[in-house]
Amino acid sequence: MIPCVLLIGPTASGKSAVALALAQRLGGEIVTADSAQVYRGMDIGTAKPDVATRAAVPHHLLDLIEPIQAYSAARFVRDATRAIDTIRARGRVPIVAGGTMLYIKALREGLSSLPAADAAIRAELDARAASVGWPAMHAELARIDPLTAARLAPNDAQRIQRALEVHALTGQPMSALQGARDAERRIDPAIAVALAPTDRALLHAAIARRFDAMLIAGLVDEVRELRRRFPLRADMPSMRAVGYRQVFDHLEGRTDPASLRDRGVAATRQLARRQLTWLRAMDVTPIDCHAPDVIDVAAAQVLRGIEASNAVRQ
Repeated sequence: MIPCVLLIGPTASGKSAVALALAQRLGGEIVTADSAQVYRGMDIGTAKPDVATRAAVPHHLLDLIEPIQAYSAARFVRDATRAIDTIRARGRVPIVAGGTMLYIKALREGLSSLPAADAAIRAELDARAASVGWPAMHAELARIDPLTAARLAPNDAQRIQRALEVHALTGQPMSALQGARDAERRIDPAIAVALAPTDRALLHAAIARRFDAMLIAGLVDEVRELRRRFPLRADMPSMRAVGYRQVFDHLEGRTDPASLRDRGVAATRQLARRQLTWLRAMDVTPIDCHAPDVIDVAAAQVLRGIEASNAVRQ
């Protein structure tokens, strides 16, 4: 079976450029692992590949749903597995690339054995959060599941809600249940390639340049148009995406343009820090994302992985 390439790394580390180069060298197609690029109309703030790039190399799992809808790791695994099977059937190399580490982990290791969502419990949690605030809910989570709370920001409403919901449904912390995974869904064989900075300052500079470029390209107008077309709320998953959250607050009159830029850059840096934490836990030796030969190094690593996979099958 043709190995699947898993290309992972923090935001602004150059994953898209490396994935495109690998696809062109290896005869591959790209499966996007990005929880924001699944939304139609969210193009600038997600750095979605343009029409010319998609024409050069096929991309999968872009523009699947509207911004008022929700997407999940479980659906990603189903959609990505289907896309990978289709790519392999054409004799091409599937390259899964993106920064949503939960999606990559679920695809690589299998889905956690967690209960399905419960609308009544979620409504109760939302009502409590509206009264006391999500930081207080985060503190509650820290008492019952300190491991999960430690990796979540105090205002990460979606994930705090899910962790509290799991505890309410099972009586167990989500961190304990996540150890049991459905190994039947593992993508095998797979070659993991990780991009990470050896100099964090270079990544921070790239993040600032990228967010500035998004603002110049019309990110504020993009969110304004989405708000005109859809009944969006700040607590929807689409509007919790980094960049969109800050623009949404700006359009609500809570920040001025200068604060918008500073808050957007700061939030993106925080996202990168969380992604790097996930990356360290994945036990993958990273490639310096700012090295001038990063594409050559990544390609060589993939080719070695393909050779090793072929040797095992023979």
